[in-house]
Amino acid sequence: MSILLLSVLLCANANAAQYRAALVADMDTGRVLYQENANELNYPASLTKIMTLYLTFDALEHGRLALDDYLIVSQSAANAEPVKLGLAAGAKIRVEDAIKAVAVYSANDVARVLAENLKGGQEESFADLMTRVAREIGLTKTNFENSSGLPNDDHMSTARDIALLSMAVYKHFPQYWHFFGIKSWTYNGKTYTNGNRLLTSFNGCDGMKTGYTKKSKYSLVATAHRGNARLMSVVLGAENKDVRANVAAQMLNRGFSMLNNGTQPIVNNTYVPPVQTAPTPVAPSQPTSYQATQPVATTAPTTFSAAYNAATTAAAPKYNAPAAPAATGGGTGVQFGAFSSQSAAANQVANVKNKLGVNAIVEPTGTGLYRVRAYGLSETTAAQIKSSATANGIDSYVFH
Repeated sequence: MSILLLSVLLCANANAAQYRAALVADMDTGRVLYQENANELNYPASLTKIMTLYLTFDALEHGRLALDDYLIVSQSAANAEPVKLGLAAGAKIRVEDAIKAVAVYSANDVARVLAENLKGGQEESFADLMTRVAREIGLTKTNFENSSGLPNDDHMSTARDIALLSMAVYKHFPQYWHFFGIKSWTYNGKTYTNGNRLLTSFNGCDGMKTGYTKKSKYSLVATAHRGNARLMSVVLGAENKDVRANVAAQMLNRGFSMLNNGTQPIVNNTYVPPVQTAPTPVAPSQPTSYQATQPVATTAPTTFSAAYNAATTAAAPKYNAPAAPAATGGGTGVQFGAFSSQSAAANQVANVKNKLGVNAIVEPTGTGLYRVRAYGLSETTAAQIKSSATANGIDSYVFH
């Protein structure tokens, strides 16, 4: 046994009791250099926000959002705890600032703002979308229940899946990668420091995201480059911040040494008490606005390399406007305005839901506008909704 391999195993065994899972991989090839319990289920905590940002970047890429757009904060978002900017209901935040709030400070209220604005005011619908897209890019054991990673027993992932998701962000949206490397950010006169301490202590570190809840403990995805090599480490379930930072740094150093020495990949699984039986993904109740550019594979890739290729070489999911639902209660509908941006239309959807209890959809007109409509109504119901909308200060009209 080589000295390097022996030291790797000794170091891993010494630290194993202090974390649940770890992995280090080459971001440019998908080759896993070292993994430990990488396929065991864990609570991802705020590493969840990597997917929230992935979908935000997709919206930017396809013109459904712009960095200078403003997003409205709902009461639900304002109520989010515990890490938050503290934005009041009805306040507005620029998309670029929202991204920084999530990437740097891991603000739960702003993650919910993004989710609600991207998916018709409903965080639950956004979570369905997150899980759907997770399957499309090769995450086989991940199930999302919210946009932030706040505690939920069915909200699960693995070190392997988190690594694939992070690499997909890097490959699909390199123009937004820099957000994960911001060391500090000032907003409304207050400065927020990135919790990823490797950004300032590890040579070459340029991202990516921390996570913590009481159940998940401390987690970290960290990326670094040296010369022509770029590596990613994932550490889940560490006992404290020091352990997650130290193990992540050890993983990266180990990975760079293994690349230089040509060491073969190492798998060193140790027993960890199971968190929970793997959740069965639930199909979204509504048609998702994202569709895979290729059919979702019915058989999961059997190797990380194959999954990496599936996640990073295919194009990112494309946006397709949902078709208007078939009329189930009648052939009448109500329109609640037309807007120049999808985010503004989504805000109106939330407004209509909150004030009228009506489920509306955003429908592109093909001329650059987005109209908000409810379909499948009887004449009587449509008239009642219009009357209620007028009483609540919402412009509307009935159509057939």
